[in-house]
Amino acid sequence: MLRKRLLVQFSCLARYFSSRNIMGLQERGMYNDIFPSTSVQDVIDLCNAAPQCVYAGFDPTANSLHLGNLLVIINLLHWQRGGHHAIALLGGATGRIGDPSGRSRDRDEQNVDVIKQNSHSLSKNLSRIFENHQQYFMKEKKLNPIRILDNLTWYENQNAVDFISNIGRHFRMGTMLSRTSVESRLQSEVGMSYTEFSYQVFQAFDWLHLLKNYNCRFQVGGSDQMGNIMSGYELITKIMGKAVYGLTLPLIKSEAGDKFGKTAGNAVWLDANMTSPFDFYQYFIRVPDAQVEQLLKLLTFMKLGEITDLMNRHNAKPEERRAQKHLAEQVTLLVHGEEGLAEARRTTSAMYDSDLKVLSTLTTAQISSIFKGAPIIEILLRPGISVRQVALAAQCFLSESDAERIINAGGFYINHNRTKNPEELLVHGVHILPNDVSLLRVGKKNYWIVKWLK
Repeated sequence: MLRKRLLVQFSCLARYFSSRNIMGLQERGMYNDIFPSTSVQDVIDLCNAAPQCVYAGFDPTANSLHLGNLLVIINLLHWQRGGHHAIALLGGATGRIGDPSGRSRDRDEQNVDVIKQNSHSLSKNLSRIFENHQQYFMKEKKLNPIRILDNLTWYENQNAVDFISNIGRHFRMGTMLSRTSVESRLQSEVGMSYTEFSYQVFQAFDWLHLLKNYNCRFQVGGSDQMGNIMSGYELITKIMGKAVYGLTLPLIKSEAGDKFGKTAGNAVWLDANMTSPFDFYQYFIRVPDAQVEQLLKLLTFMKLGEITDLMNRHNAKPEERRAQKHLAEQVTLLVHGEEGLAEARRTTSAMYDSDLKVLSTLTTAQISSIFKGAPIIEILLRPGISVRQVALAAQCFLSESDAERIINAGGFYINHNRTKNPEELLVHGVHILPNDVSLLRVGKKNYWIVKWLK
């Protein structure tokens, strides 16, 4: 219903969103739902009248954010671009409680020091992305700075009896039990602890605190956060009597339909130490054609007309993966900056391009870091060495007969070029690069790095 209503209201918009009217993002498929459901026009009027404040929460349950968090961050960036104020709230306190949304069992209890370290790491993730956005995507316009807050600051001196007495009395048990995240767990074999049952109370209080201190009337989150957002709305309505609004975003899922995140075991991390810029870039290069247009709309700041033009060119020659390459470049630049994007391109070229220019400029150590796990073998360079001899010297094959058979069959490569003649002599500039390195490969993934000694 929301999508249909908004498409009617914004069908007249033919250009990329650039106004205060954040609801125009529905053209890009950015929103799943709004709460209260009857408040679309109220949100439009508020956003057009004056800059608003919005927040999204990130619990420090790991020492990096992941791809599942990225759409929420990009939505905050869109609010920034419209002249609004954005808050990224770290759950230094609620991270100890544990959000039950989308989970089948309680989270493991985390050490306080670990949560503090995770919060610090998440703050760095967020700061870097917002700085990259300002530097690379909004050079001509100074945006309102992001506020990164930690809810531990207003809970660490909170008296438990006062909190339950003053805040707990505004929650009705029947309503709390009806939340999807609670109901599904109560019906499971493992049930739910009181700790996680209370999570919605804390998230609701967070919003109340932000409203009182920053006039924050908007909360955004993944579609699995609607129950927590409704709890905040109900608490604020009872205590403040002020209109507030919640917006949920679609969850980014894998091709198989799985939610991304560390719990699902398929996390693509936003920290370069956990997922390298190359692996991050390659994830988007491998996005299937069926998903790439949607991700261009959700994860880039391209105009919709530009996306249509790109998809037309892509569909004419899908084997060139133009749409995936542009998506990978835009998202990698946002998350890892120019250096990260350059590293991803350099590594991609070294691994896959038959043009040897990049591979020729790298040191043995750099090549080793790209081809992780590939052994480095030092071989004395002598005149007349053959393909078979170098393959055996590097121990690419268990026996001479294996070498002969696999090389003849076309399963052996030197510097990305298939080499089918075992007796072919090595040539400088072809088999031996100017940096005195040869990259050997058997099959698709087995690499050896030869460092030639003179």
